Formats: sequence, structure tokens, C-alpha cells
Amino acid sequence: MEILAIETSCDETSAAVVEDGACVLSNAIASQVEIHARYGGVVPEVASRQHLLAIVPVVAQAMTEAKVTWDDLDGVAVTMGPGLAGSLLVGINMAKALAFARNLPLIGVNHLEAHIYANWLVESGPAPAFPLVCLIVSGGHSNLVLMRGHGDYVLLGQTRDDAAGEAFDKAARMLSLGYPGGPAIEKAAVSGVASITLPRAWLKGSNDFSFSGVKTALLRLVEADQISNSADAAASFQEAVTDILVGKTVAVAKEYCVKQILLAGGVAANKRLRQRLREVSPFPVLIPPMVLCTDNAAMVAACGYYHFQTDRRDGLGLDVVPGLKLV
Repeated sequence: MEILAIETSCDETSAAVVEDGACVLSNAIASQVEIHARYGGVVPEVASRQHLLAIVPVVAQAMTEAKVTWDDLDGVAVTMGPGLAGSLLVGINMAKALAFARNLPLIGVNHLEAHIYANWLVESGPAPAFPLVCLIVSGGHSNLVLMRGHGDYVLLGQTRDDAAGEAFDKAARMLSLGYPGGPAIEKAAVSGVASITLPRAWLKGSNDFSFSGVKTALLRLVEADQISNSADAAASFQEAVTDILVGKTVAVAKEYCVKQILLAGGVAANKRLRQRLREVSPFPVLIPPMVLCTDNAAMVAACGYYHFQTDRRDGLGLDVVPGLKLV
């Protein structure tokens, strides 16, 4: 089964063709990072206009690279939320047009669920085993999810304030390291030492996350001019965030006796987080390749494939849901 998928939830325009939910035939991505870097963050109106410019060429590129024709496709999947309303509308309207023109079934995919399914895009080895715990970490989300089967989720923990990616963005801005914050913090941390003591909010008795305290602690040090080395500060901040993410994920995995831990989302591209989770976890850890951690359409296609297996169809009545929840 070959699925064409479209992803436009934020500032990446992406289209992909995936076979049987696992084999990536193409995964075209047009990034807007350089455009939004000048503003220090994503500007929704600018993002939606860039999607309008990029969507047709990106879909054409995905079809060409996949070496498939429209007659080869079995369905269309598209991100319906969560995300920026204007950006989501571009992707959904493109998907509706293609589905209508080619008489193909159309399905809407939850962006967070799609991130989980990036772990099913494995070139070799077995697919993830249930039950499992997945840590989804991105610019807007930090969620711990128990997955007992396809479509069977239990939310175990979530952020109470800043998401991990958002915390990295703010820390990078404090330290004048640039945008996007995650890669900037990681790059600076390579030459630094985690020598600055920063707090960890463990929130005992809860699986939730909180990064406002560590962010505020760093801000106070910056305001007091007590940061003499931004690389050391970056390394210290990265270590504090990583400790919380890894510690809570492993604790939850032990509590629920899972078979595997999955990592997903844009922050999953952080090398220190990937390293620490693999070092500490007593369970097998599965992490997507870097290109599948950030927003992409291949993960949307993989997720859509499993929904199509249950005969779910949304059709042309599909609409955007900017605040869509996973559970």
C-alpha cells in the first residue's frame, strides 16, 4: 500500500510517499528555518505564505523521487493538528484537492501520533514491540505516552509549562546563541562543561515535566552577569533538561513493565539526550534517524497507513484542529 502524505503543521513543508507504513520511497522537505531565524521564532503568517509557495513543488518532488504515478497511490494522509491554523490549512486543502482529483481515500493524522510512528520507518530489524513508552519532545510538547497497541494510548505525563524545545529556544536567546535554540544549545555545549549548578524539577509523585524553574535560574544568572562562558552554561542547561527527560521516562517504563522505550519529536535529534537515554535505560531504546525526528511527511504516511488498516476514512469533510490532543 503506497500512501502520499503531506505535513505543514509549522514551518516545514513536506510531502512523502511511503510503502506499507515502513519503506520510505521519498521524503521531500522545504524548511523555513532561515526565514524565521531573523525574527527569533516562527511567525505564523509568514509560515503559511511560505507553505503556499512550496507545497506544489514539494509534492511534485516527492512523487518524482518515489518514482510512482498517481495511479500507484492507494491513499492520501495529511496532518490535521496540532499546529498553526494557517499552515495546517495549506496542507489539508492540498490533500483534499489531490484526493478529490484522483478519487483517493483521505485521512487526517495527529501530528504527535505521527512523531511516534517515525519509529516504524525502520530499514531493518523488527518493528517496535508493545507495550511501550514513548517520550515525545518538541518545541511545543513534552509528553510521556504508554502505547499498548496501534491507536491505544494512555497519557502518563506532560509539560506543566514550557516544553523542552521551548525551554531550549528561550535559553539560547538568553545566551545569545541564535535560533533555533535546540541545535544552538547543543552546538555550544560540545565545547563546554556542565559546571554550573541548575535546578531539576522532579515533581515527586507526578510524571509531568516542568522546565520553567531551570529556565528562570539561568535567566537570573544572566541578569546578574554571572555567566562567564556561554558554552558551559549551554552544557549545564542541556544536562539539566536531559536529566529530567531521561529520569522520568525510565522511571515510567519500569513502573509499567514495558518492552521498549521510544523517543520522538524534534528534540529527539539532540545527541546528548539520545546518548543518555541509551546509557541509562534497562529497556531497548528505539530512536528515529535525525531527519525523521523533525517535522516530515514520511512519519505522517506511516501513521496514516495503520489508520487505513482499520478502514478509517475522513474524506473531504476533514478540517484542521490546531489544538488537537493525542489522548
